[in-house]
Amino acid sequence: MYNFEFEVSVKILFGKGSIENLTSEILKYGKRVLLCYGGGSIKKIGLYDTITKKLDEAGIFYKELSGISPNPRIEEVEEGIKIVREHKLDFILPVGGGSTIDCAKAVSAGVNYEGSAWDLITGKAEIKNVLPIGTVLTLSATGSEMNCGAVISNLKTKEKLGFGAPPLLPKFSVLDPEYTYSVPKNQTAAGTADIMSHTFECYFTLNDGAYLQDRFAESILKTCIEYGPLAIENPESYEARSNLMWAGTWAINGLLSSGKKTAWSVHPMEHELSAFYDITHGVGLAILTPHWLRHCLNDKTVKKIADYGINVWGLPKGEEVYKTAEKAIECTSGFFKSLGIPMTLKEVGIGEEHLREMAEAAVAHRGKNGVIYGFQELRADDVYAIFKAAL
Repeated sequence: MYNFEFEVSVKILFGKGSIENLTSEILKYGKRVLLCYGGGSIKKIGLYDTITKKLDEAGIFYKELSGISPNPRIEEVEEGIKIVREHKLDFILPVGGGSTIDCAKAVSAGVNYEGSAWDLITGKAEIKNVLPIGTVLTLSATGSEMNCGAVISNLKTKEKLGFGAPPLLPKFSVLDPEYTYSVPKNQTAAGTADIMSHTFECYFTLNDGAYLQDRFAESILKTCIEYGPLAIENPESYEARSNLMWAGTWAINGLLSSGKKTAWSVHPMEHELSAFYDITHGVGLAILTPHWLRHCLNDKTVKKIADYGINVWGLPKGEEVYKTAEKAIECTSGFFKSLGIPMTLKEVGIGEEHLREMAEAAVAHRGKNGVIYGFQELRADDVYAIFKAAL
């Protein structure tokens, strides 16, 4: 296990009724709030009314940034920055899933930066003086409620890029599983795939001796396998929704990657799919993951993939190792399909026309010296082959 530091200073308010502590937490940091949300689902479930009533009762001034896209745009970030500056707001409250929280983080980073907010996304400028954030989570997927990262899209340049900095950690996050009851089946499925992909990116490494982290990862994967289908079958199962929510939070808050040399592979590939075609992130991850694993399967990786099959899927020990590894990949693909996720690129409207361009962009955006250094080294030709296999 390699040397590491692990610190996640986010106060978690988990469970039924945890919204009751919202305003007391906000008032520790500010009293003029930017309320961020997406397409209006929080109004349908009554959460918007609950929150605005609490803000009014506490004497907290607020302005709204609404209509944030599932893949948040840089234009939405710029609009949020404009509202904050115009009204001299001092706190940001995203209410929704990872996209809303990511947009809020970018607004937080950009408010006190004089240049283009896109400079902060691309790394041309350093993220320093940020506005504090608190979150109310309504979708189990990205884990953005307990980490300092975010992803923003620029459709003009066909770029979807991740960024992050420790100051962007939320001050607190309200996690009430009941607020995820209304999440549609397709989004629950995509969110489950997203949580699993975050875990895979940390789990599939070689020769790092991080035994405990791998067991943590396997537990998160087994939780998704157990409760993803249950949440789809019974959307108002508190047990299913709470376990998925907690799994999503821990999949990407730094615990699983501590002591490991992780370099994510599937996410940068999927970001190009979303940048070019604006597809659902979790769906793209589910489509690509089995093909990525097959492409990486070799004498160096086969034992790790086979161990995954044994420890997560319950495959029998003692079989020929390649056979076990291949079965593990089949189990992964079959599970995603059982959730109702489309499992080919063509099913989500992606053909061959941009595959080469997207493959080169994935390596350019995430790789070094023309290589994505992950579970196995991937060059543009490798990414292109994975895309082709996924058609």
